[in-house]
Amino acid sequence: MIVIDDKYISDDVVEKNFVCNLNACKGACCVAGDCGAPLEESELETLRRIYPSIKPYLREEGIRELEATGLHTWDDEHGHVTPIINGAICAYADIDEHGHVGCGIEKAWKAGATDYRKPISCHLYPIRITKYESFEAVNYDKWSICKPACKLGNQLQVPVYKFLKEAIVRKYGEEFYTVLDTIATGQYREDE
Repeated sequence: MIVIDDKYISDDVVEKNFVCNLNACKGACCVAGDCGAPLEESELETLRRIYPSIKPYLREEGIRELEATGLHTWDDEHGHVTPIINGAICAYADIDEHGHVGCGIEKAWKAGATDYRKPISCHLYPIRITKYESFEAVNYDKWSICKPACKLGNQLQVPVYKFLKEAIVRKYGEEFYTVLDTIATGQYREDE
């Protein structure tokens, strides 16, 4: 385990390899599961603010769900989450011409319609963060639908944390990532 400030990072985050392989999984993480993506408290207001801007990038089915249930729902285990349609696909999901499921929010971000990319829990996946009273646990979430990503990550020799550099920097900052990388690559010395 690696400890940086109040973040307890699982060894798997630096020891396991991972590179999303959308051609193989088709975006299954936006479809599978028993609830939507976890949302941080600050993201609830962000979703309210950006909804008019992202709405043109969402599927009609998603818009109907969001307008019927709200921009977020509650899950007893994860707290605030994105709504899902019929117990499956995220209401914010988009499906491209190849049948790949992605994020409609991110599609709007790429088009310059919003300054918000997507929920941080989605950006960080397969890292999942569990918040406790005095620390955060940063874990690698192993899920069978991601086997193609593990295989590709092993082929390319890309650790989870390196694949997720941009998301980790977004969540914790550049300095945090630099410290994590220094420890992971064995460049850290106790006397520093």
